[in-house]
Amino acid sequence: MTVTSLIPGPADRPNSGLSGPADFRDRVQQGFGRRAGSYEQQAQLQQGVAWRLGHLCRALPLPAGPIADLGAGTGLLSRALLAQRPALAQPPPIQLDLCPELLARNPLCGPSIRPWDLNQGLPHSLHGAALLISSFALQWLDDPASQLAQWGASLAPGGWLALALPVAGSFDTWQAAAHAAAVPCSALPLPRAEALVTVATAAGLELRHSQQLCFSRSPLDGLAALRLLRGLGATASHQPPLGPGQLRRLLAHWPRAPLRWKVLLLLARRPPQADAS
Repeated sequence: MTVTSLIPGPADRPNSGLSGPADFRDRVQQGFGRRAGSYEQQAQLQQGVAWRLGHLCRALPLPAGPIADLGAGTGLLSRALLAQRPALAQPPPIQLDLCPELLARNPLCGPSIRPWDLNQGLPHSLHGAALLISSFALQWLDDPASQLAQWGASLAPGGWLALALPVAGSFDTWQAAAHAAAVPCSALPLPRAEALVTVATAAGLELRHSQQLCFSRSPLDGLAALRLLRGLGATASHQPPLGPGQLRRLLAHWPRAPLRWKVLLLLARRPPQADAS
């Protein structure tokens, strides 16, 4: 792959300057849609985090109410949950995702499942949810903090929210290389873990588990790191893409080093005595 092949094509570029929310959502969907066929082959980190999150949920006391996987994609998280808690398989968690190509590869999706834009909130049928789970999805929404608050408000009294996502502090090598090259860092800006925890508690949730985990892939140069993310379909950003000269400078300053993620695992409960409204 040449350096210039990593520059987004016309369909990936914003029309002018920074893209608007609808354009960003389209590029998120298109990015994952193009890579849907190979997503799970590339998503080792997502699979590992899904298993950890499922483990946190394996013995939770659940009230009556629906269960849903928000940003389910190919169903990695729900499958990890069901492997550790088979009793939740009938019916399986509702699968919600923006990308139809990923849902088409999700074995838990029935014929009535349609793409759902989580930026629009949750379906009314999920109000009073017993369990909402989500992994590597919240960071792709226009306003992660606002949607997190809405997810918490949708829980039934005694209901649970189990969440994992990469947070600020990830991709430090990319950011350092951009600074050294004097070019903008075009990585997706990620929310701060502390801010998300504050949102969850402000929404009236009781934190039962909050942990930041560090993960890394083997030392990669800049080209290999960007190819890895492109292989997942995780290429959309609110930042405009770099031009060819900027990209060459970025790669020239990118050391061969691990690509690192900081991942927040959050488990929270709406108190059983909370008002159902």
